[in-house]
Amino acid sequence: MLGDYFRLALICALGASLIAAAITDLRSRIISNRLNLVIAALAPLWWVACGLDLWPGMAVQLLVGAAVFVLFAALFAIGMMGGGDVKLLGALALWFPWQAVVSLIVLMALLGGVVTLVTVIHHRMSRRLGQPEIPYGIAISLAAMWLLGERYLNQFA
Repeated sequence: MLGDYFRLALICALGASLIAAAITDLRSRIISNRLNLVIAALAPLWWVACGLDLWPGMAVQLLVGAAVFVLFAALFAIGMMGGGDVKLLGALALWFPWQAVVSLIVLMALLGGVVTLVTVIHHRMSRRLGQPEIPYGIAISLAAMWLLGERYLNQFA
């Protein structure tokens, strides 16, 4: 029973962190390193609360997180993503099984298209100069919250 409350508290902390990431990215186009660190640091507590084994469970989570970080760091290196977005994705990959991480990336891409479209339209309508900066943290946060909520809202799972 206590474990259920602890897991719920961790999910709420992750949800609040995701909301904060989306809001700060929308306002300033920055996702705080501290916020990403909190998300990453809470993941091992989540693993323990869920009863994940040290081997191979936790090791696989670390590998998935590192792989996601490296993949998206390459996109950052060629100017396709922001650094905060890369760190947020790497931190979130620590929370989900690899299959859910694939879903997270697909959802993020779809939602990112919508965020990009809305941002470009707003940029043009407000007649701003230069290229618009896309707050991709919104898409990442929404995709992660979707995955978190799916577990509780999908009665057929």
